[in-house]
Amino acid sequence: MTFLELLAPARNADIGIAAIDCGADAVYIAGPQFGARKDAGNPVGEIARLCEHAHKFGARVFVTVNILLRDDEMEEVHSQMLDEQEAGVDAFIIRDTRICEWKDITVPLHASTQCAIRTAEDAKRYAAAGCSRIVLERELPLTAIQEICKAVDCEVECFVHGALCVCYSGECRLSEYLDGRSADRGECIQACRSMYDLVDESGKVLVRNKALLSLKDLNLRARLPELAEAGVCSFKIEGRLKSISYVRNITRYHSQALDALVAAHPDKYARAAFGRVSGGVEPDPWKTFNRGYTELFFDGRRGKWSSMDAPKSMGEFIGTISALRRHGKDVEISLKPASRGLELHNGDGFAFAGKAGVTGFRGDVCSGNTIVCKPVDGLREGLSVYRNIDTAFEKELDKNPCHRELSVALSVRVHGKWNIDVTVLSEDGREFTSPFKADLERAENRDRAEAMLREQLGKRSLHYHFHVDSVVSDAPGGALPLLSASTINSIRRLIAEDLDSLPVAAIPLAAAGKSPSSAAAAGHASGNGKELMKSKYCIKYELGICPVHQGAKPAGKLFLLNNGRRLALEFDCKACEMSVIQEQR
Repeated sequence: MTFLELLAPARNADIGIAAIDCGADAVYIAGPQFGARKDAGNPVGEIARLCEHAHKFGARVFVTVNILLRDDEMEEVHSQMLDEQEAGVDAFIIRDTRICEWKDITVPLHASTQCAIRTAEDAKRYAAAGCSRIVLERELPLTAIQEICKAVDCEVECFVHGALCVCYSGECRLSEYLDGRSADRGECIQACRSMYDLVDESGKVLVRNKALLSLKDLNLRARLPELAEAGVCSFKIEGRLKSISYVRNITRYHSQALDALVAAHPDKYARAAFGRVSGGVEPDPWKTFNRGYTELFFDGRRGKWSSMDAPKSMGEFIGTISALRRHGKDVEISLKPASRGLELHNGDGFAFAGKAGVTGFRGDVCSGNTIVCKPVDGLREGLSVYRNIDTAFEKELDKNPCHRELSVALSVRVHGKWNIDVTVLSEDGREFTSPFKADLERAENRDRAEAMLREQLGKRSLHYHFHVDSVVSDAPGGALPLLSASTINSIRRLIAEDLDSLPVAAIPLAAAGKSPSSAAAAGHASGNGKELMKSKYCIKYELGICPVHQGAKPAGKLFLLNNGRRLALEFDCKACEMSVIQEQR
């Protein structure tokens, strides 16, 4: 049996709890320091609170320690990790393999995507260093993922949703070069979302004011079966800076897909944590933050990956502007809707791509296919309009959250003078019998008494959903005691408390032996001289001027311009890669 894990991001404990409730089998979160998102740190006490909730379902909490660490920080890093381990974390996501040498860190260690693992050799090196899981580079085709999974015995984790760095992970120095803030230290300024001009060596502007390094967001939901078949066990959602509504929506979206995969292959796959999710809103990935979606290089073929016209969230396409009219001091927009049944709501957020990039605006009054808003520069007939904030959807996510419950089977046996034994079996395998004594009279109607037992015991209590498998009586005539609803409810609450006192029989994570002698060999420095980033993405291909794939005439040198700074582009057509280079003058 292969256990499939949906791994969701958590900016804080509340978002992590929401992810667990929506179906995540694990969440990843930063501690107070040393995570690759400096603005997403959390006190150890909050991590402990998240662990307590997650462990009720056998779900897990991973803490990120995935920046490049300085020698003078190692003692503090070690101390923080020990505190987090004591708080109940289940694994650490690391970049510096010197951590593998610490024998008192006993939970599994996972090699971060910042380790830039994109070959079988990379994967073997980190596994040999003591990492029980490797997190793969996002630009890999399925064939490379299959090769890596076959080459190692450790667990393999793969991103399936969220924002994409344009460069290979862990090898970007563009932010540090432009602004002095290092992505390797969790301070990335997201220079890939900035606007650039593309110029040739003569200074001619080929493209003006576009986010030429910005990619669409990843969405591999349709490819989960292939990833599972390849050997991937953990499916990761990016987004430790995302909102709680985003995490709820996208976690539920992928959890439903994994549930369907498990249901189609019940003898082959199972989820890596327990519990059934109910309630909530039907998820829709277009209704929360996105720049459009791509499967990137999954099939080993190039496609249009860029979001150069829309480096911010565009949302769902809703239609084109058919007419613009003055409406007092406001503007009334009439839309030709993209689909029937379009429902707009007062306060919805909208966006369009124009000469100035992405422009957003608020719809003050929305009715049918019309939007009344304040005047917005750049609006014109024929523009495509997107909705990036659906207020009704956001409100529904907030007021109708998902609930997660463990299934518990109860068997009731009555014997002697109203001795009642309730045998309890939870879906994770906890089993015990609780005895109760009822000093009551005999129920005149056995069928009605049994129906009352089944109805009142078979309810929800805490985070458990009880169902009664059998009611057996060894009393004379198979009689049952006359129990009130409140008495039965008390029995159910006591059973729930007894269950909570026992640890969930969680599915164990893979462990790895730690080998200090090989740990140092797995580390790597970021960057390569003047190379600021390297990418599978290619501006030439996006613009239709690739000499290899599109038969274009070879061009001369190309440069990116931003606020007076010039960056050289180099193209390795044999490897099909592009690099951004610190220009030599």
